[in-house]
Amino acid sequence: MATIIPVASFDYVVFGATGDLTRRKLLPALYYRFRDGQIPGSSRIIGASRSELSTEAFRDRAREALREFIPPSHIDEAALGSFLDHLYYVAVDALGTDGWDELKALLDERPDQVRPFYLATSPDLYGAICRNIERCGLVGANTRVVLEKPIGKDLKSARAINDAVGAVFPEGQIFRIDHYLGKETVQNLLALRFANTIFERLWNADVIDHVQITVGETVGVEGRGGYYDTSGALRDMVQNHLLQLLCLTAMESPLSLDANSVRDEKLKVLRALKPITPAEVQAVTVRGQYAAGAVAGKSVPSYQADLGGETQSRTETFVALKLEVRSARWAGVPFYLRTGKRLPSKHSEIVVQFRASPFSIFPDEAFGREPNRLVIRLQPEEGMKLEVMTKDPGPGGMRLRPTDLDISFEETFKQRYPDAYERLLMDVVRGNATLFMRRDEVEAAWEWADKLLQAWSDRPEPPRPYAAGSWGPTAAIALIERDGRTWHEEIR
Repeated sequence: MATIIPVASFDYVVFGATGDLTRRKLLPALYYRFRDGQIPGSSRIIGASRSELSTEAFRDRAREALREFIPPSHIDEAALGSFLDHLYYVAVDALGTDGWDELKALLDERPDQVRPFYLATSPDLYGAICRNIERCGLVGANTRVVLEKPIGKDLKSARAINDAVGAVFPEGQIFRIDHYLGKETVQNLLALRFANTIFERLWNADVIDHVQITVGETVGVEGRGGYYDTSGALRDMVQNHLLQLLCLTAMESPLSLDANSVRDEKLKVLRALKPITPAEVQAVTVRGQYAAGAVAGKSVPSYQADLGGETQSRTETFVALKLEVRSARWAGVPFYLRTGKRLPSKHSEIVVQFRASPFSIFPDEAFGREPNRLVIRLQPEEGMKLEVMTKDPGPGGMRLRPTDLDISFEETFKQRYPDAYERLLMDVVRGNATLFMRRDEVEAAWEWADKLLQAWSDRPEPPRPYAAGSWGPTAAIALIERDGRTWHEEIR
């Protein structure tokens, strides 16, 4: 069984408490941690939003959300009732002064509590909320503030948000959340590399041919068309999630697991990323936009239809990239990244493709010369798989075939693993920022992304169409196959 280490008692204030993120992710995550005994009974979860609700009405909404987004078998009725008793609500105007005195009075009842403020709102409100928190005298040594992505839409706006929040909170109290970093497999990537000599010694250009990072979604814009059309796949997924996964794959060993040691090494990777120039953009990038098609046997409309079909949007819903990390460890090793909506399956994975053996003692008919491959699955089933060559059982000579050494964490350890938000929400209470992004990381990622956005702007071509339910435009296949390689695609 996993060891459950309780955190300190807290007052968790969630701004945007009636929003979708709170209903789908934050409340279920906090319920699981409460059910499993990690949250002390003296803790409170305080919802804050513009909606005029009573605490009882907020608890009723929370009950509905938990029953909708948690499997019935995971609901412990006694724990659920007790958890709801720890929920409170205050109607607050983020931009004005209404409701702030009530929130302050509630928090002042327990001034010594750890006090995280989770900003599950539009980033445009981050600065105003933080200024109001300061105005009410609610900033102290035990205060933290959690920022959801996107932190800006470019380097300039990211700096403006960071400046506004940083004017109130010191950097050590700011937690910029990327839920991908809270996944069990992502942390196991650190263990795999730095706790196992066999892998760390092989983790370089001498042995690794290339790396693939895929984050696929089956959904479309799902009611987020207004936001998504001003963002696109590069801003929504690549600048944060995929670049963070690349950093953890490519970084050097930190001096320790201290937050700044880990983040120092990730920052070095971001600064070592080769910028993509207008002259290179056509050869190493692909932008796509989903057309009508079928996903999991169900017909779905095009992106344009999802937006209402009134304008011809040029926003990309798919991106494939070939990137280069300019360092001695990774010289000549390409990193292929792709992400998109309306793809055949929802899954995220990192594939480390090792080089083929330069010489084989086995006859060609017995040896397919399949090089080893390490597949690190982030979702939907977290685990790792190492593909090795073994002898085909039975008589008849030496025939080889690829075999998987497969570890599914949940099956192997016979337990449910906490969701990423569960882990990260508790890390905020502990004050452990290792799995959160530092300001200079966010801005370095935007600096690189801005150059690519500018390169695309200098060559104003519309995104390539791809049928919903496919793996993106054919140009994405050509991107990797021009180099004699193939995207890793399993039947799921």
